[in-house]
Amino acid sequence: MTAADPPPPDERALGPDADQESVARAILLDQLTGRARSRSELSDKLARKGVPAELGERLLDRFEDVGLVDDAAFARSWVQARQTGKGLARRALSQELRRKGVDDEVAREALDEVDPDDEIEAARALVRRRARTVARLDRDTAVRRLGGMLARKGYPASVCFRVVREELDALGHDVEDLPGDGSPDGSGLSD
Repeated sequence: MTAADPPPPDERALGPDADQESVARAILLDQLTGRARSRSELSDKLARKGVPAELGERLLDRFEDVGLVDDAAFARSWVQARQTGKGLARRALSQELRRKGVDDEVAREALDEVDPDDEIEAARALVRRRARTVARLDRDTAVRRLGGMLARKGYPASVCFRVVREELDALGHDVEDLPGDGSPDGSGLSD
């Protein structure tokens, strides 16, 4: 950093004589300004900024006590936003929460709030939006692309087959020989 360069935002806001705790608190508040974050994300950010682990843990505990850091609320909010906005299934949401450092039990509780019917409707909406782009393709290619899209969003094979089959049938495609014909698991495969 040269003399002409401005100091980092933390020093600029708090002055050069700011103590580590004030800087760490400013980092946490700055991180929480844009959106909620998991405790793990905040801890990682503090570590990257050189905040001692003991100080970071103490501040994070205090932020939890006053309700500024709440992994359960974060997980519920994340699941709601990503399931509604991106159409992600529980499996994909679970992976995202794990990457965010949310405890598995906390993530499971948030994921249990996703209604299976809402999940199927989200898959249906994704297929309907994408159906226009695969309309000119042959049926098998359309099935692969639509099913692959749903699989990448975390939907189980049974849901993929069922939704793709039903939506292609509604568009007038011949689907008699496709999986997802109403068998108990929705895959069209018998025991």
